[in-house]
Amino acid sequence: MIRGVIGEIYKHAIDEYPHECCGIVTGDADHQTVHRCRNVQNELHLQDPDRYPRDARTAYTIDRREAERIYATAREKGEAILAFYHSHIDCDAYFSETDVAAQTVFGEPEFPDAIHIVVSVVKGEVRGVRCYKWDKDRRDFITLDCM
Repeated sequence: MIRGVIGEIYKHAIDEYPHECCGIVTGDADHQTVHRCRNVQNELHLQDPDRYPRDARTAYTIDRREAERIYATAREKGEAILAFYHSHIDCDAYFSETDVAAQTVFGEPEFPDAIHIVVSVVKGEVRGVRCYKWDKDRRDFITLDCM
């Protein structure tokens, strides 16, 4: 990832505070596009609080239709899905058990080459970032250097 992409992700995380932000990065080695996605977690929580007990302050969900449109556009342009990102509110940047479970519904990620970026936002300021990538041999996510 280039610094400009991380800067855009930081801005999105701050703009969405006190709710988690989420998005997708598409492109190639020379050009990346940050797609800010709408976190629909509050809507899901309001519709079915038993199934979705957490709101957008502590969870995120990207609308699948929005994600599919981004995937289709990337395919049409010959671009890859490079990364997924989200923020954590008033706590550290880490890849939680919930994050791992959401990304490995069928035992491995849908996009195993994509990086997963987690940004910590505390009191409206970015306090840290961590990046993770699927390791097919370990069948788990490993920590990467984000810069």
